[in-house]
Amino acid sequence: MNKKVDVKDLLSEELPSDSRHARQLVRRQMIAETVIAEGSIRIEDLTERFGISLMTAHRDVDELVSRGLFRKTRGIVSAAPTSLIESSDVYRATKQAKEKKAIARAAMRFVEPGQAIFLDDATTVHEMTAFLPAKVPLTVITNSLVLINELKDVNDVNLICLGGQFYNWCNAFMGHITTNEIRRLRADTVFMSLSAIVDDVVYHQSPETVETKRAMFESSTKRVLLADHTKFERRALHHFAGLQEFDAVIVDEDIPISHLSRMRSKGINVIVADAERSA
Repeated sequence: MNKKVDVKDLLSEELPSDSRHARQLVRRQMIAETVIAEGSIRIEDLTERFGISLMTAHRDVDELVSRGLFRKTRGIVSAAPTSLIESSDVYRATKQAKEKKAIARAAMRFVEPGQAIFLDDATTVHEMTAFLPAKVPLTVITNSLVLINELKDVNDVNLICLGGQFYNWCNAFMGHITTNEIRRLRADTVFMSLSAIVDDVVYHQSPETVETKRAMFESSTKRVLLADHTKFERRALHHFAGLQEFDAVIVDEDIPISHLSRMRSKGINVIVADAERSA
C-alpha cells in the first residue's frame, strides 16, 4: 500500500557533498515522492511546486521516464509500479543517509589492505567509498557505474569493472554477461544490500539484481550484509538468502530491539553501527 508522503520532510535529509549534484538528486527524488503520493500530476504543476523552469521540469521527468519510473503523456506524468521506483538509485540516494554512513563505516572493519572485495550497486555500499583510501592497496570489483566513476582516480585501488547489460534505473550492469564475469573471479569479501528482510530472509524485487548479487555472494569467501532498519519494514518478491548465510549483518541503531534479539537468538552475527562515530 502506498502511503502519503510529505515532500517537505525530505529537505532535512543529509545530502551528497557535490552541491549541484545534490540539489538535482534531491529534486528528482522529491518529484518521485510527489508523483508516488498523488499518482499523477501535470508537469506545469511541478514547476510551481518546486520553483523550477518548465525546461528543467521536463528534463527531470524525462530522466525518470528513461529509467522506467514514470510515464509521460500530454504534459502529465504518472508513476510506474512503486516497487521499481523504490529500487531506483534516484529514490534511494538520499534515504536514511545518516544510517547508511554509519553502517558503511562499521563495514570497514571487514576490509584489510591487499584484499579483493566485491561492492554491489547499493547506495549503502556506495557510502563505503569515502573510507576505502584508508585501506589501500585494494582490488575493488563492482557492477555499479556510480562506484566506477567514484573510484577510478583513487590511488592504489585496482578497479575491476563488470560489464554486461546496463540498467539505467539502478546505474548498474547486470544479466548473464555480468554473472559470467563474476564467476571467473574470487574475492575475499562481498559487501551488499537488498530491498527487504522478511522473517530473517532477504528479498529484492528485481530478478536480475538477485541473479547478479547471488553470483557475487557465491564468489566470495566472506559475505557482509548492510541493512538499515527500514529494510525490516519492506516487502519484495524474489528470495535471495537467509540472514544466517551471511558472516555479518550490519544494522543501524534504530533497529527494533525485537528484531535484534530474535536474530541474535538464532546465532546471526548482528553488528549495530555506532551513529556517533559517523557524525
